[in-house]
Amino acid sequence: MFIRVPDKNPGKNVIHLDLLASGRDEVARAIDLGAKHVADFDEWGMKWTTLADPEGNLFDIAAE
Repeated sequence: MFIRVPDKNPGKNVIHLDLLASGRDEVARAIDLGAKHVADFDEWGMKWTTLADPEGNLFDIAAE
């Protein structure tokens, strides 16, 4: 899904990846690999978890 944001915020990713996983196990796997849990969402008919990589870049993992 693509969502327009008003403008770039300092320190925010220029590209924000949204990944689709077959289950919630991938969130735990990402955390085990060094990602930090940021928040869980249930909006626009989708449920996803926002994570940050070790450098602070945000990405989402949604589960089917």
